[in-house]
Amino acid sequence: MKKEDEALQDSKEFSDDCHKLLASVSDAMYAIGGKWKLMIIIAMARGNSRFTELQRMVKGISARVLSSELKELEMNGFIVKKVSVGYPVSITYELLPYSETLEEVVSALSRWGAQHLEKIKSDMSKDNSAKR
Repeated sequence: MKKEDEALQDSKEFSDDCHKLLASVSDAMYAIGGKWKLMIIIAMARGNSRFTELQRMVKGISARVLSSELKELEMNGFIVKKVSVGYPVSITYELLPYSETLEEVVSALSRWGAQHLEKIKSDMSKDNSAKR
């Protein structure tokens, strides 16, 4: 009976750890997930601060989606929208210091993306060689 109790306790600890991990990843994906948010932040970090500049740099994003993503990034504390008074009105977006916390995430994803591309190329090359 004692071994069963220990196994049950280990299972609960694993389950609690798993739930915590899933919850924190879910929170992260909510804040930066999707196809566009990190790409927008990267484009902004490279000096693009106006809506049209961002739309031009982030290939394939529609104006409607960019607008929505910028609002979500602002809501999550990564960027701030600045509206200058005058004529014409000028709107720019700036990264807030909190966005710097994503540097490790972006670096890791960049490394993994390059590694994954090489794997896919290698696998396709092997497949093509095997078919010959």
